[in-house]
This record gives sequence, structure tokens and C-alpha cells, in this order.
Amino acid sequence: MKHSLLLLSLCTTLSLVACDRPTVVTIPAEPTAAGPAGPAGPAGNTGATGNAGTPGAAGDTGATGATGNKGNTGNTGDTGATGNTGDTGYTGATGERGRAGDGTTVVVMPPAASAPSN
Repeated sequence: MKHSLLLLSLCTTLSLVACDRPTVVTIPAEPTAAGPAGPAGPAGNTGATGNAGTPGAAGDTGATGATGNKGNTGNTGDTGATGNTGDTGYTGATGERGRAGDGTTVVVMPPAASAPSN
């Protein structure tokens, strides 16, 4: 709106300047002596108040701003302190004494190897 009004006034000025009109010189008439001033008249009434102008149209919504840069990764935290060593456990109770054998020997065989799985 600002630019169109400025362009219109510029074009109007140029079109009026381009006219080729002869210059007219007006010679002022001889001043005549004025007569005595009369009494002042009564004051006029106060003029009416003008109408309020209409509000302008709302402007367009502005463009969305650019997305900000991604922040840097934070520093790695310090390693925690080593925990305290636990207390020593209690010693178990002493088992009963085994019975005496009757002269036989017991042989324990390991289990047979199983087939490999595919």
C-alpha cells in the first residue's frame, strides 16, 4: 500500500510537470484605502465532530522461523566409588562323624557323553 501511493503521487507530479503551459504574469492592482472597521460579530457555533474512520485490515501471519541447531552431547559422568567389602560369613556347624565302612569299595562312574546337537 505504501509503494502504490508513492508511485501514484510520483506519476501525477511528472504528468503535471510535462504540460507545456505559457507563464501568466498577473500585475497586482493598486491598493485602495480601506474604510473604518465595523463592530465585531457574535461568535459562531462549535462545529460537529467528524465520524470515526474504519479500522484497517489485519496483516498476514509471519513466516515460521528456522529450526534451531541440535545441542551438544553432555559429558560422561564420573565413575562411582567402589563399594565396601562385605562381612565374613559365619562358619557352618561341624558335621557328624561318618560310619565306619564294611570293607566294600564304591566306584562312581561319570555319566555317558550325549550326542552332539545340530
